[in-house]
Formats: sequence, C-alpha cells, structure tokens
Amino acid sequence: MKAIVVGSDAGIADALEAEGVEVTRLEGVASGERLEDAGVADADLLVVTDVGEATAIPVAREHNPDLKTVAYTGDGVPEFVKGVLDLTVDPALLDAAAVAEELVGA
Repeated sequence: MKAIVVGSDAGIADALEAEGVEVTRLEGVASGERLEDAGVADADLLVVTDVGEATAIPVAREHNPDLKTVAYTGDGVPEFVKGVLDLTVDPALLDAAAVAEELVGA
C-alpha cells in the first residue's frame, strides 16, 4: 500500500509506516505537480492533516479517481472538499496508530 501525507503529519505517517505502508510526505503547498511527483497516480491513500491544503484532495482525485482520501485534523473541512472526501478523523478522538490500523485493514 502507498500513501501520501500532506501537512505536518501528527504521527499518522509514522503510524502508517509501522503498518507496512510506503509513505511519501508533502509539506507546504500540495500542488498538482507536487502530487504527481509524489506518485499520486499509483497511491492508494491520501491523508491531509492541514485543512489549508484541502485543495489537494480534489486535485489528487483528478489524477487518481480510486484514491482513498482522509482528513486527519481537528479543524473543519471546507465544504467544497466534502464531496470527494472519504473520511474525516479528529486526532483528539482517535490516535494515529488506531487510524492507521483501520485504514490498512479497510
């Protein structure tokens, strides 16, 4: 399984790696070009931890319609993203290890 984590990862990247996932981390602007360079076309999972980078979700879906998308943040997700977002998880409610285990097992 391949994942891209966008934003400061709040432990989710390490937790995914502990589950055997190949993780690419993107900090800063997650443009279409940067997502392509990160391998979005072949990725199975996109996790966004910074809602300021929420535009990465629909952009990534354009490149990979089968991509599972997750917002791992305690902040509200913009309305325009909700239609292409598979899951929103608040880190205050579920820790990174539990989320990673569920995502890999799903």
